[in-house]
Amino acid sequence: MKNSGKIEGGQQSRRLVQRFLEMMLAERGAAKNSIVAYGRDLEDYLVFLAGRQLTPATSGSDDIRDYLVDLEERGLARSSASRKLSAIKQFHLFLQSEGLANGSPATIVQGPKAQMSLPKILQEDDVGKLLQAAEEQVARADAKARFRALRLQCLVELLAATGLRVSELVGLKYAAVKAERDFLLVKGKGGRERMVPVALRAQNVLRDYLDLLKAQSDVAPTWLFPSHGKSGALTRQHFALELKALARLADLDAEKISPHVLRHAFASDLLAHGADLRAVQQMLGHADIATTQIYTHVQTERLSATIRDFHPLARKLVNIASKKDGGKTS
Repeated sequence: MKNSGKIEGGQQSRRLVQRFLEMMLAERGAAKNSIVAYGRDLEDYLVFLAGRQLTPATSGSDDIRDYLVDLEERGLARSSASRKLSAIKQFHLFLQSEGLANGSPATIVQGPKAQMSLPKILQEDDVGKLLQAAEEQVARADAKARFRALRLQCLVELLAATGLRVSELVGLKYAAVKAERDFLLVKGKGGRERMVPVALRAQNVLRDYLDLLKAQSDVAPTWLFPSHGKSGALTRQHFALELKALARLADLDAEKISPHVLRHAFASDLLAHGADLRAVQQMLGHADIATTQIYTHVQTERLSATIRDFHPLARKLVNIASKKDGGKTS
């Protein structure tokens, strides 16, 4: 009978998680990828609680803190642990709001302090090489290969010119650009919409691509970047593979090139040329400006490296230090 009670408790907990996920999807407009991640994180949490013969309804703050310790002992990154704690907090608040719990034990639990990692940045010249390689690939393509080559060029040009998330880019609807090409109507995280300006160069490539896209069919397409896959739209994974192949053509390290790295390059280059931080935040679709401020640290690193490498006084101090070290070891 004891085992039967455990099974029933586990099934009940998973039903509550399912209700929570349905609420996140229906009421808060969470992306499908986020729903999958929430489900995976909460399943891991339930397994931990079950090992203590607990359920979300009977767990306390100390149990959640112990769970975070368990994650650390498993070698999980602090950022991943923070994400799991966020899911747990939202889940417990949901139980409270539904009258299924008197309070939330997770509210007072503090997550691990995340180590700040600076985003990988492409140099402006490397972005230029990518764009040039995409343009040359279109010029070389025969009639059969022209659509795929022009589609890739359009993707890379738009990503470099707008800094969209890759999911936002491949998920663009045809209707988002058919009216005007100097702005894109983008649906970002949480269903929030924003208008993103498009640079003239990218507009020209987009115009050529749209002409070819319309010539493919008499019916207006649903997606801006259609594919023969199940969803009907190009996948993030497929675009990432095409981008790496393009990087190799451009004689760049393909392992260092990804859609996300191009997004970082867009933001960093804007700030390097004097763009306002709030404007960059809006274009990137960041809900919190603190997320955008990471790029100011990138600029600080670049300035420090510039002074270290090129300032004559800095070079003189380095030479003096190296001579002193040499004198000690001789």
